[in-house]
Amino acid sequence: MLRFLISLLIGLMIGLALGLYLGWVPFPVEYVNSPAAALDQSYKDDYTVMIANAWLQDRDTELARSRLRLLEVENIPQHVQDVTERYITGSVFIDEIPALVALSDALGRLTPVMLPYRQAEGTP
Repeated sequence: MLRFLISLLIGLMIGLALGLYLGWVPFPVEYVNSPAAALDQSYKDDYTVMIANAWLQDRDTELARSRLRLLEVENIPQHVQDVTERYITGSVFIDEIPALVALSDALGRLTPVMLPYRQAEGTP
């Protein structure tokens, strides 16, 4: 029994050493800067929310459009409208909806479902 435990311990140490060596020396992790267009839809939605919140601060619609171009969506106003309506129907991130509605409105895509979330002009 003692011989078995010693063999097991030696095998575990050799396996650990070999695994660490292989993971750090010949096959290390390589980080690649992926484009924003390669993001999963939930992360694209998060990015769109960040742009909407930034738009509330500077009210620069062209800057918001240029930031959203990184997502390489075909129609930016339609994308913002879709994200906004998804947030409204999901009702999960209630605090983010007014910023999305404001940006969607600035891009000319205010729909009836967004009207209850529209803020009065001049309020952040």
